[in-house]
Amino acid sequence: MDRGCHPQGYGAVSPTPPIDSALRLEYVANFEYSYAAGRFASRFMNALRTEARIQGTRCDACDKVLVPPRPVCGLCLERTAEWVDVGPGGVITGYTVVEVPFIDPMTGIKRPIPYGFAFVRLDGADTNIYHFLEESRHDKISIGMRITAVFKPAPERDGTLADIIHFRAEEPATDE
Repeated sequence: MDRGCHPQGYGAVSPTPPIDSALRLEYVANFEYSYAAGRFASRFMNALRTEARIQGTRCDACDKVLVPPRPVCGLCLERTAEWVDVGPGGVITGYTVVEVPFIDPMTGIKRPIPYGFAFVRLDGADTNIYHFLEESRHDKISIGMRITAVFKPAPERDGTLADIIHFRAEEPATDE
């Protein structure tokens, strides 16, 4: 209904034109915002950025170490209190080799393919994180394989999981 533009004035109704196609409006909305990561994530990310150190929290009730750190244990629903260092080494508990190109959600940059991606159980932790592997050959990756975090140089770190470039095999893969 169009009441404001009709020559007969207020209250006049003009016919609605037939819809032959969808109305599309091109508009790019840029919303800049920031938010607090919270006490636990802030401490975790700050340790990554300033010290290239990975931390978790230990649950007082079940004694499990959670990475990333959380205020409440997701395993027994009790509060965590103690902060502990974990890694930088660990083992692969699950993995895949990605062979389909996509944009890395942490950096916004297209990932070169193929690349390895794994669930990593850091030394001293009872939960997994997932991250990139340096190795991308199926036959050079295995469950239980020892790996270690490779961090960006200090001036390039910004307090995100992307401060860990990837995980590298502790014993280099060899061509056989």
